[in-house]
Amino acid sequence: HATRSPELLTAGARVAVLAHQGRPGGDEFARLEPHAERLDELLEFDVSYCDATFSADARGAVESLDAGEAVLLENTRFYSEEYMEFSSERAAETFLVSRLSPALDAFVNDAFAAAHRSQPSLVGFPERLPSYAGRVMAEELDVLGSIEETPTPRTYVVGGAKVPDSVTVVEHALEHDLAEHVLVTGVVGNVFLAADGVDIGRASTEFIHDRGYETEIERASDVLDEYPERVELPVDVAVERDGERTELDVTSLPPRRGEPLKDVGSDTIAAFEDILRTSGTAVLNGPAGVFEEETFAAGTRSILAAATHAEYTVVGGGDTAAAIRAFDLSGFDHVSTGGGAALRLLTGESLPAVEVLR
Repeated sequence: HATRSPELLTAGARVAVLAHQGRPGGDEFARLEPHAERLDELLEFDVSYCDATFSADARGAVESLDAGEAVLLENTRFYSEEYMEFSSERAAETFLVSRLSPALDAFVNDAFAAAHRSQPSLVGFPERLPSYAGRVMAEELDVLGSIEETPTPRTYVVGGAKVPDSVTVVEHALEHDLAEHVLVTGVVGNVFLAADGVDIGRASTEFIHDRGYETEIERASDVLDEYPERVELPVDVAVERDGERTELDVTSLPPRRGEPLKDVGSDTIAAFEDILRTSGTAVLNGPAGVFEEETFAAGTRSILAAATHAEYTVVGGGDTAAAIRAFDLSGFDHVSTGGGAALRLLTGESLPAVEVLR
């Protein structure tokens, strides 16, 4: 991280950097040369770029580095095997790992956001080289892996559209007494409302079904049956009607045909704010609505702001971190760099890239 002291370069190491960016066909699927130029500007050390990842040119670029110099190798996702999941032993035999390893003395993994994937660049090198967790990786594991030691009462706010993972977080938090309260928002909140017998309307129902989340409604129903006093559902929601934000009590649902639920309503925001302000720890993952549209940003903005009043606040990465940046909010104790990886860790599951380091 350029905002921190470049520890390895300061120590005189020769540093080769690997990174993911985007996916084939996407707008962000691009060469990493601009990142090398930016790092070269930010750091008081030379950072060059190589448009190869594991070829003779890539190895030559690494081997020709002087002490205290770095090279950013090309986007590892330009390489097809990087999309496949392997055991670490098999990953060590891939072209990327087997061809690049001879040019390296050690491997440092600081890519927490990708740690839930068992792809070659993440799990293969530790089979061939002395390997370490980077500073960001270590901090993430320390914070997210010890939630049970944070101040009580604990409140989890679970939202966004990653419904299967989010329902698992809710189950884990309640089953292991990690949370006194779980507040559900976003698409996750819609799933829980449907599980509670609320007709959320055709548009929101179709969104859930199109993604194959029907079984998540059943799982949410089981959670509500087992922990009825600890899961807080939205009491009102917001839809777009005649180009404006219109709030509806859940007792008056379904909305008109074609109106998706795009945010939680004012009464829900107020109720959730009260709970968060008296919490010892707030753990947030996933936005409350379509926060990219200013009309429907109120739930996400207000709930995030209220969470800063808790004694200790942890925020999962991905869209939640993006919302914090968009709203220019501060006062959080830990904002994770990972979305899916943070969710996995919060459910008590192992991370393949971390297990191979252990």
